[in-house]
Amino acid sequence: MNGNKPVLVDFFAEWCGPCKLISPVLQQVMEHVGDKVTLLKVDVDKNPYYIDLFKIQAVPTLIVFKNGKVTWRKNGLATTQEILHHLGAVISQ
Repeated sequence: MNGNKPVLVDFFAEWCGPCKLISPVLQQVMEHVGDKVTLLKVDVDKNPYYIDLFKIQAVPTLIVFKNGKVTWRKNGLATTQEILHHLGAVISQ
């Protein structure tokens, strides 16, 4: 998350309905961006340290990091186009 390559982190829970809905959206996003972005999935129930560290209050939560900084954050569902819009800006930097 500290590198120049953007990292999209999906904070999710197995029991979360909306989290299951965002999985195909993230698949589409990754098909568009390829290896220009790294996708990490973090299960909130198995990783409480990161939940506290990034102050996750709802799932799903998406956070984009580049050079160790948060460039975008979204709680709840997001569309493929919305995510691609924010990633496009970060990739081109």
